[in-house]
Amino acid sequence: KRLAAEIKKCGRGRIWLDPNESNEISTANSRFNIRKLIKDGLIIRKAVKMHSRSRVRKNLEAKRKGRHTGIGKRRGTKEARLPSKVIWMRRQRVLRRLLRKYRQQKKIDKHLYHFFYRHAKGNMYKNKRVLVEAIHKMKAEQVKAKT
Repeated sequence: KRLAAEIKKCGRGRIWLDPNESNEISTANSRFNIRKLIKDGLIIRKAVKMHSRSRVRKNLEAKRKGRHTGIGKRRGTKEARLPSKVIWMRRQRVLRRLLRKYRQQKKIDKHLYHFFYRHAKGNMYKNKRVLVEAIHKMKAEQVKAKT
């Protein structure tokens, strides 16, 4: 088995010896004889065992639907799983992007832009919708003040 493993370039566990021809195999004591037995099909290198990922895929599919994510499945703290800083950064980027877009489209002037930019940084608007409403309200007030 050791010789066969060396010849076939694999471990001893992957070598299969024909149980019906065990006495013929036991007489083989050289690489030449082992090669002959391999050619005759009395010694075979077994295929690599399969390591299926089908269960993993199935589980991930379920996780995408929101299964298996209850309190008992969580190892990290809330902060470790999705840091509040990341949430903050996302929100700031969304709000600032909107403000830049509005300034470029001349919907707001640079003074309004600066006002809303500072308020966004000061945590005044919890999301984009609230910011847009605030902008409309402010513009309406400005129009009212002019007339």
